[in-house]
Amino acid sequence: MAVYAIGDLQGCYDPFRKILDAIKFDPDEDTLWLTGDLVNRGPKSLKTLRYVKSLGDSVITVLGNHDLHLLALAAGKVRYRNRFESLQSVFKASDCDELIDWLRHRPLAHYDKSLKTLLVHAGTHPQWSAKKTLARAVEVEEALRGDQHRVLLGKMYGNTPARWSGGLSGYKRLRFIINCLTRMRMVTKKMQLNFSHSNAPFRARDNLVPWYGVEDAAWSGTRIVFGHWSALGLIVLPDLISLDTGCVWGRQLTAVRLDKRVTRVFQVEGQA
Repeated sequence: MAVYAIGDLQGCYDPFRKILDAIKFDPDEDTLWLTGDLVNRGPKSLKTLRYVKSLGDSVITVLGNHDLHLLALAAGKVRYRNRFESLQSVFKASDCDELIDWLRHRPLAHYDKSLKTLLVHAGTHPQWSAKKTLARAVEVEEALRGDQHRVLLGKMYGNTPARWSGGLSGYKRLRFIINCLTRMRMVTKKMQLNFSHSNAPFRARDNLVPWYGVEDAAWSGTRIVFGHWSALGLIVLPDLISLDTGCVWGRQLTAVRLDKRVTRVFQVEGQA
C-alpha cells in the first residue's frame, strides 16, 4: 500500500486525474493525502469535489481557506464576489447539500504515527507540537460539525488575535487556530501571525520569518506536509514538504510518495 500526498487542487480536475494516472493510484490499495483548497479559481470545482468525495476512505483531505470560504458562502455568511464565480456550479448542483455537509466534516489536521507525518493546509504554530496541533484542530472541527457552525463561519474572518495564548477563548481562539492551520505563511520574531506577505520568503521584511523557519519549534521531529503557499513552491526535506506548486496558475500539480525512505516526486502540467 502506497501513501501519496498531492498539493492544492483548486478546482483543477483534469490535472488531478492526470497525476492519479501518473502515480498509478489504486483506491483499493493506496491512500491519498490532499493538502486542502479543493475548490475555487480553477474551472471544475464541482467535479473535483464530487470525485474526491467518491474516493471514500482512500482519501484524506484537510480543509483549506478556500474550502472554508465555500462553507461560509453556503451558510450565507459572506457575499459573492466575481472571484468566486467558479463556485456557482456547486450551489446549482442537485447534490450541493450533500457535498457541503461532507466538506464540513473534513479535518483541519491529520497525523500518521507510523510515518511521523502531519498534514495541514498552511502550517502549524511554532509553539504547537504535532499532538497540540491535532488538539487545536479538533476544537475547530467540533464547532464546524455542531449546530452553531454557521456562527463560526461568520466569525472566522479577521487577522486578530495575532498572538497565541492558551487563555484565548470563544471565537477569538477558534479564529486564531483557523488562521494558523489554513492561512499562515509568515510570523514575526515574536511569533505573531502576519498576513502582509504572500510572496517568496526572501522578499519579506527583516522582522518576518516563515512559520517553519522558527528555531526550536515545538513540532520539530515531525515531518509536516502542507500546501497553500504557491510562491514558495516545491520543498522536499526530511521534515518539511511544501506541495502547492501553482497548478491553478498554469505551473504544475505535484504529488509525493510518503511511505518510502526516499521521497519520490511526481508532477504534471497545471491548468491551461
